[in-house]
Amino acid sequence: MSGEADGYSRSIAAVERAMDVLLLFGRTPRPDLGVTEIAVELGLTKAAVHRVLTALRSRELVTVDPASRRYALGHAAIALGRAYLERTDLRRLAIRELRDLSALTGETATLSIRRGDTRLYAEQVVPTQELRIEVALGIPYALYAGSASKAILAFLPREELDAYLARHRLERITEATITDPRELRAELAAIRARGYATSAGERQVGAVSVSVPVFGHGGHVMAAIGLSGPVTRFEPRLTECVRPLLDAAARISEQLGHPG
Repeated sequence: MSGEADGYSRSIAAVERAMDVLLLFGRTPRPDLGVTEIAVELGLTKAAVHRVLTALRSRELVTVDPASRRYALGHAAIALGRAYLERTDLRRLAIRELRDLSALTGETATLSIRRGDTRLYAEQVVPTQELRIEVALGIPYALYAGSASKAILAFLPREELDAYLARHRLERITEATITDPRELRAELAAIRARGYATSAGERQVGAVSVSVPVFGHGGHVMAAIGLSGPVTRFEPRLTECVRPLLDAAARISEQLGHPG
């Protein structure tokens, strides 16, 4: 009986080591890893790492370069990741965070996603207050006006941002809308540096908002979550809402495969 228990324990330990190795590949920024690197990182012997990698290779979860003897994720592991992402509903992941943010702040919490050269609201949670901001879901808005739009635009790759600005003239939506490309670039650089975007009446007069980006696997920006409210009530409290927003966005991003 004790022999069976010992065998079971060894099997569980082998599975745990294999999972640790796979998770290491998932969180490292490097495209491949050597046996020594894996052993040092996980505190295993090189012999143990070799055994794990051999088992993972047999299931195409990792692959090895014959010349360098360095390992990378294989087709089967990548297929698992794609299957997870295809089944991930961003709205479902975000709704609990939006509810918590709205309850915490007493303001409207929103999820925005990019659609080509536009941005649209995909979900919102509104407070019970009589004076509040409500948004129209599914309506495309410009990517250069409003905190949610700027939170997405600011974190696009440089070449995508350049191409977007080359395609679009910055039309005035309100008196507060930024219409000078150089001024917008400076604003986007500041957003990238601090990690969040703000807006005071850029798209909707009388409303202020703050938004942060949501990232997917590979570090690309997928969406933005934000809080908005009437200027008279929300503007004095806007900066105190940044940390809860950043924390919520980090939790959503993690579920989308972003390592942080």
